Amino acid sequence: MSDKFPIDVGLVKRLVAGQFPQWAGLEVRPVASSGWDNFTFHLGKTMKVRLPSAAGYAKQTDKEYFWLPRFAPQLPLPIPAPLAVGEPAETYPWRWAVYDWIDGLTAMQRDVPDLVGLARDVAGFLTAYQKIDTAGGPPPGPHNFFRGGPLTVYDGETRAALMALEGRIDTATARKIWEEALAAHWDGAPVWVHGDIAAGNLLLDEAGKLEAVLDFGCCAVGDPACDLVLSWTLLDEGSRKAFRAGMPADEAMWARARGWGLWKALIVLAADNEKTKPEQQRVLDALLAERA
Repeated sequence: MSDKFPIDVGLVKRLVAGQFPQWAGLEVRPVASSGWDNFTFHLGKTMKVRLPSAAGYAKQTDKEYFWLPRFAPQLPLPIPAPLAVGEPAETYPWRWAVYDWIDGLTAMQRDVPDLVGLARDVAGFLTAYQKIDTAGGPPPGPHNFFRGGPLTVYDGETRAALMALEGRIDTATARKIWEEALAAHWDGAPVWVHGDIAAGNLLLDEAGKLEAVLDFGCCAVGDPACDLVLSWTLLDEGSRKAFRAGMPADEAMWARARGWGLWKALIVLAADNEKTKPEQQRVLDALLAERA
């Protein structure tokens, strides 16, 4: 999404001072890695401010504020705790939130010394998360880019990418992966879906062990296959096996998971997005090698 709202330290200071005067004197500075859906800023030493970066992400604020306190007591690892929600003001058009700050570096910011251990810890977290009562939870939709919904939503986009990449990648094998994913229908009971289990949302402590899971803006109740894509985006062959062994997922779910990974890799490569192209090329290579 290219229509990101321009947000800087000055705007965040004005928003905080205008709505939460008890925090007006605290330092505001950008975090080292802010992510895509939200702009994130340090607020003092123990808090952070997150502001949706564009209209498509605006509904995530209220969703997290409502659900995160309900998730937290039922999970084996910390998750962000929302402290307050701010209103649109100072030219900024959407609701925004203040959260507690959890120290650590993400798996995107540092090397992971024990991928097998990380895979097992993520599997344990997701297994607990999927057991949380789904009553009242939102179904997949535009608010979370249909994560947890059927892959058919992205069928046209995926096929267009395959056509664009003809002659550049093994489109025959990629097409087989996609067809298998579409044929592997979801018929289980819906569960909680995180929607973005990725290196940038896995917080590690100083020893490199999983400390917390971040960013539930794409959460919904549906098919958790999309939460398994970490298998190819971060894990290697050995840790992938450990992750698979720890997850309550059947072959059909893994087929759909491969479809989610393939879709993202193909659209990035077809768009020639140089920033994320190497990462998605690695994902595609892993998927094709596994299928072969």
